[in-house]
Amino acid sequence: MIKGLAITPPVLGRISIGRVVEKNGKRLPEKDDQFTITSQVQSRDGWVNHPYDEQFRKASGNGKIRSIPVRVLFNDPDLNLRAEYSMFDRSTGRPMCVGNGEVCRRYTASGVQALPCPSPDACELAKGGLCKPYGRLNVKIGDEDEVGTFIFRTTGFNSIRSLAARLNYYQAVSGNLLACLPLELRLRGKSTTMSHRTPVYYVDLTVREGLTLEESIAEARANDERRKAVGYDQTALDESAKKGFANGAFEDSGEEISEIVEEYYSDASADVRTDGGDDASVAEAIKTAKPTLREKLDKKASSDRPGEFSRP
Repeated sequence: MIKGLAITPPVLGRISIGRVVEKNGKRLPEKDDQFTITSQVQSRDGWVNHPYDEQFRKASGNGKIRSIPVRVLFNDPDLNLRAEYSMFDRSTGRPMCVGNGEVCRRYTASGVQALPCPSPDACELAKGGLCKPYGRLNVKIGDEDEVGTFIFRTTGFNSIRSLAARLNYYQAVSGNLLACLPLELRLRGKSTTMSHRTPVYYVDLTVREGLTLEESIAEARANDERRKAVGYDQTALDESAKKGFANGAFEDSGEEISEIVEEYYSDASADVRTDGGDDASVAEAIKTAKPTLREKLDKKASSDRPGEFSRP
């Protein structure tokens, strides 16, 4: 195994409740009131939707995806949902510091070091809102790929807190059969003072629609017995995943960083993706926004591209 490279669950696509849109020539994050399921392929118009997206939209009746039937890959909640405080270098996109409120891994002049993590509110390096909670949830949709997953990334406290609680509770009440439970991602809304009383959407995890918790646990037990009968070793899978995550200092690969920084850490995003910000704040954010990482990379690629020559 290559040292320094985090081995993460295979990803077939992405789940989001927002998108990046262009406003006055700037690419800015925009929240939505529905799920979007995309592939890993991008076009000029953005991420190409996965076939599941159309399938669930047709089944919803109103054309909006508000719930997605899923299962998780691991019994350990922390393997399915990794949540940390993260800070990225906005110029290079490289993760600078990742911590859990107690310890952190930070790039320094002498390399990656383990240091105390006082949390963003008490950290000198994190002043100005540079460090945020960052969660990644991997779930399975459908049964055609037993280990292929779809990833949901979020910096929302509501989503991270709700998902973490549900995963830990379901693991406990099912007797450590979390990976066998029939579950469902749900989009929920709430209003707060900070959102100016407009809805804030976050992601929750529940048992599958039409099933009670007791029925879901009974199905999980049946699934567990069926898997054991054919030699499926869930314990070994969880252990292998732990080793894979621990193999790298940081989880996200270099090719993913630009999208992450663009969506969650652009200079204008703090205002534009506030839940309920008015048009004036959006316009001001656009006017004062600095070039995004993607724009810098595109400019560099353009300047490095050799000139075109016509044939004689």
